[in-house]
Amino acid sequence: MKLVLSLFALAVGAFGQVTYTRDVSRVFQAKCQQCHREGDIAPFALDSYEAAMTWAEDIQRAVEERRMPPWKPVDGHGEFQHNFGLSAEERDLILNWYRGGAEEGDPRDLPEPLPVTGEFRLGDPDVVLTMPQSYSLKRRGDTYRCFVIPTDFGSDRFIDAFQVVPGNRQVVHHVILYLDTSGKARQMDGQDGEPGYDCFGGPGDGIPLTLSSMAGGWVPGMATNRFPEGVGTLLPKGVDIIMQIHYYPGGRTNQEDQTKVGMYFAQGEVSKRLVYLPILNTTFRIPAGAENHEVTATFPIPPLFDATAYLVAPHMHLLGRQFKLEKIRPNGRVEPLIFIDNWDFNWQGFYQYQQPVRLNAFDRVRATCTFDNSEKNPRNPSNPLKIVRWGEGTEDEMCIGFLGVTFDRENFVPFNQPL
Repeated sequence: MKLVLSLFALAVGAFGQVTYTRDVSRVFQAKCQQCHREGDIAPFALDSYEAAMTWAEDIQRAVEERRMPPWKPVDGHGEFQHNFGLSAEERDLILNWYRGGAEEGDPRDLPEPLPVTGEFRLGDPDVVLTMPQSYSLKRRGDTYRCFVIPTDFGSDRFIDAFQVVPGNRQVVHHVILYLDTSGKARQMDGQDGEPGYDCFGGPGDGIPLTLSSMAGGWVPGMATNRFPEGVGTLLPKGVDIIMQIHYYPGGRTNQEDQTKVGMYFAQGEVSKRLVYLPILNTTFRIPAGAENHEVTATFPIPPLFDATAYLVAPHMHLLGRQFKLEKIRPNGRVEPLIFIDNWDFNWQGFYQYQQPVRLNAFDRVRATCTFDNSEKNPRNPSNPLKIVRWGEGTEDEMCIGFLGVTFDRENFVPFNQPL
């Protein structure tokens, strides 16, 4: 699709003036309507000429500043499915259309509308898990809240797909799903008199993190796909799902939310268990005032721990500026896994590779996190500036690259050992 759109954009000049119906509508459909559609998280639908003109100034500015669409991975550093970033040709097409008079064109040139899907894009899930109570969002700023959802599976189950459905798309920014078999999340649930408990950067203090702690996540525009045949995520019998939600009310008050997740059980036998391997550094120190401070984390693949990576999820907090993940072969060859050159905590993602990536024994995976702890960083939460270290709080930082992997020899893997 990306190649087709780029070639299409290059060829537009041969057919005369750029129009909405023939040219721009196709780019909006392929790259924008995952979020800019009726009832979704974006503040307006972008599915008609009238909508494009109503929001013309905002769209032009967002495209010029490369803020939208919010696709963060840099091209050439890993190839990912469902890439909704604009190519240079597509960006120029949109901007030239606006600058050239924003002609509507012939309605007969419009593409067929995207198919209307139900609430769940893969059909009815095998199980739907919902926040036990509605949550009333009263604060005006960002809120990170964890909600505990018990399960009643009679046995261990594997899932090979899931889809989060926000209860209130206007305030739910992103969701991360954790698994807890310790019972500690239940103990924290509702202690402040409201459903759930506050959390930031993880499932909460005291919740043990293991290789099998994370079940996945959701961000706006994220596609719902099944894992390859034979691959699944284990939901242990009696597990509690911790649903960490980032709420971004944008000044709205008295908003209610009751988000849910639909889970699809693996259709066949699961031979490979997908878990999230964290490449992380927990001992760093970011000096106060440092504008370009690098933190690295390296994970060597031990003998007998050969693996295959299917997706990647970088994670830093508010001081983050750039994130890079690389595979280093024993001969020194470096292969990029992902690079984000303009980190934004508000636009994190789970990025699925076009082709699974092999991680062989004696390969090394290296994460490089770059932080700005200076007054020049408008997102810096500390005033006065201070030394920043690893931690769960808003004023702390993290440097993690989660790789969704399966191991060739699962019998050797300590899935439940705390990290």
